[in-house]
Amino acid sequence: MQKPKTVDAVYEEVSPSTNHIKDFFLGLSAIVIYFVGTFMDTLPLNLLHLDYENWNPIGIIAYSLGYEILLIAIIIAIFHKPLKEQLTNYIHDANNYLKNYIKYWFIVLGLMYASNLIIMIFFTDSIANNEQAVRSLLDNYPIYTFIASVVLAPLIEELIFRFSIRKMCFHIDWLFIILSGLIFGGMHVVTSATVWTDWLYIIPYSIPGWVFAYTLVKSDNIFVPISLHTIHNGVLVSLQILLSLL
Repeated sequence: MQKPKTVDAVYEEVSPSTNHIKDFFLGLSAIVIYFVGTFMDTLPLNLLHLDYENWNPIGIIAYSLGYEILLIAIIIAIFHKPLKEQLTNYIHDANNYLKNYIKYWFIVLGLMYASNLIIMIFFTDSIANNEQAVRSLLDNYPIYTFIASVVLAPLIEELIFRFSIRKMCFHIDWLFIILSGLIFGGMHVVTSATVWTDWLYIIPYSIPGWVFAYTLVKSDNIFVPISLHTIHNGVLVSLQILLSLL
């Protein structure tokens, strides 16, 4: 006669799928909040009947930074327990994390440069529209662009395009890496594409998404891709600032 299963045994069987479903909805909720919040960033001002179109640039920048920080805080609150644990682990062993994963940033840099070069040689002689927009913003508002690109963007983008998407993929690593990179690349192109050649830039923009996703799988710590993303944006933005000063 088969021995009845204990309560603990039943829990062990049910718990993984239950946790995956919970992770899926946590990831989904974070993504929905991010996209709704991003595309409705002026809603609070409209509800308060504030004529923000006549604000001076400093006021607009201050509001934009405050809004982005609030959005990040909400996403962090959703994942506060795992983020706290991973941050503690990262701080405790930061040197080893950077030592083991900094090479992946050089891989990102090399592959992005090569893919951009191929696109510009064989298909178009212009840079990506998203890159043009960033450069224009950097020329006009360098401090804001640096804070938004180097401090805020790596944090929110890794929490959404890596941490949240991984939870929605039920920890199927290959699926997560593919989707994470493609969605990340697509989001950098879809809002600025005007001709078919613009869509080619989804490749160089997807490359960091794929590599950063791989580092998350390999390290199981979101602060590894956050660090690499920060280094990547920091170096590129700093170089652009230096070039503009020459």
